[in-house]
Amino acid sequence: MGADGDGEAAEPTVNVAANLAEVRSRIDARVEECHRAKGSVRLVAVSKTKPTELLREAYDAGQRAFGENYAQELMTKASEMPQDVSWHFIGPLQSNKAAPLVKKVGLPQLACVETVASMKLANKLNNAVDSLVKDRGEGEDSKANTLGIYLQVNTSGEESKSGLMPGAELIDLARDVAATCRRLSIDGLMTIGAPGDFSCFDALVQCREEVADSLGVEVDSLDLSMGMSGDYESAIERGATSVRVGSTIFGARDYSNLNK
Repeated sequence: MGADGDGEAAEPTVNVAANLAEVRSRIDARVEECHRAKGSVRLVAVSKTKPTELLREAYDAGQRAFGENYAQELMTKASEMPQDVSWHFIGPLQSNKAAPLVKKVGLPQLACVETVASMKLANKLNNAVDSLVKDRGEGEDSKANTLGIYLQVNTSGEESKSGLMPGAELIDLARDVAATCRRLSIDGLMTIGAPGDFSCFDALVQCREEVADSLGVEVDSLDLSMGMSGDYESAIERGATSVRVGSTIFGARDYSNLNK
């Protein structure tokens, strides 16, 4: 199951702009109903397996944040899309793919890796960003020279799901990354959760409070990436600041020609 949990039934035609407008309208309505600030929820359009042409339709309709599950697909699409796109990597990332991903997509185009759940991956990403910064010869301490990451949490406890367990495992990694990975910025937490189990969202909210306390930062400085095509409105009700919506915008997926 991918990080936006959408179905795969075939759809003959897709009006990306209209679908995108509908999703944005629903997000805005739910934000208003929850008495939250306008613009407080980011929409990440999950475009895995979709051709660049459909991404460009979304871009032309004003979308700038896109999510991809596969490293090679993200690298390819990043080279084909405008430079002001913000890419979120939302799938499992093998540590040996960290350096190519950072180097080929670059900063700040690679805005966030949402699926960090080990020190090994964190170190690989940190080293890759450090090498990129040195190659570019830019200021050492510039915010532009850090990569945003989310710590992925397994809020459902399912063995099939990736992520850190809430509690000590999550807190320990957060502290270790903050202490040793100067090229990474812990910008939030991410979860996939179990379908229909909204307690997973509540669990991530609690995790954010604990991580913020352990790092000595404001709770609101950390994003909550939760909610997908089937449940993003419920996620917003429970505090999501970033939702990942795929097939509702782009239509059903076709994995037949996917090059991972």
